[in-house]
Amino acid sequence: MAHPDDEYALAATTYRITREMGGVADHVVVTNGQGGYRYASLAEAVYGVAIAREPDGHANLPAIRKQETLNAGRILGIRNHHFLDQTDSGFGGRCADASWRDWDAGRIRTALADLLEREAYDFVFILLPRQDAHGHHRAVAVFAIEAVAGLAEARRPVVLGVEAGRTGEQPDAFAGLAEHPVTRTASPVPVFCFDRNTGFGHNGALNYQIIANWVIAEHKSQGLFQTDCGKHDAECFWAFAVTPRASERAGELAGRVLRPAGSIENLCSTL
Repeated sequence: MAHPDDEYALAATTYRITREMGGVADHVVVTNGQGGYRYASLAEAVYGVAIAREPDGHANLPAIRKQETLNAGRILGIRNHHFLDQTDSGFGGRCADASWRDWDAGRIRTALADLLEREAYDFVFILLPRQDAHGHHRAVAVFAIEAVAGLAEARRPVVLGVEAGRTGEQPDAFAGLAEHPVTRTASPVPVFCFDRNTGFGHNGALNYQIIANWVIAEHKSQGLFQTDCGKHDAECFWAFAVTPRASERAGELAGRVLRPAGSIENLCSTL
């Protein structure tokens, strides 16, 4: 993920894998989050430091947002966090134009390659890098897919791009970025979607939206982010063609993740 709080997009799926399926998940955060100061005023009283103006945010937000990520990680069952501490330069007029050119690209590539080599993951999750997505999200997605492409084919994990959306709404197709052929997807439609409304617990009264809301609440420095509670109730995943049999292997994961939720299976059959 590019920023602290990006893990929200797949919070329910991560919780399902780690807390209920016995899986293991690690979390890579590329930037230090210092650019997220614009809507931080509410949290100044909570943290007791100034963070809502640019100089103060740059000085104080990295440590705060790292701790927020660790707090959210405890909810999600994250085993290890890897913080690459690249400068979050924010963006001007459009988030899609956010630049990553001041990052240490060599360090990022080396860190991802080493991690993939050492851990032999089955899956790598990234945010779906649409053309109009945040520039940092696109950049991190490309770095991650390129790192997977650097492995021998037989050792490549399946790369899944996630996008938070709404149940009952058909996600827009995504086949990849023309300028980055490595981002070609195995299919322009999602392999599966996880419905956060899926009920469980006593009388099915609980659901996975609660997990997503818990994650949002941990990122208190991001005031506007708090308004996303309940905004998205689906986590949709596209498989990337960089890995052989990507759709088939992603489908096997979906069969396990979605097993307790017939409503999700019905949703996926329409995609």
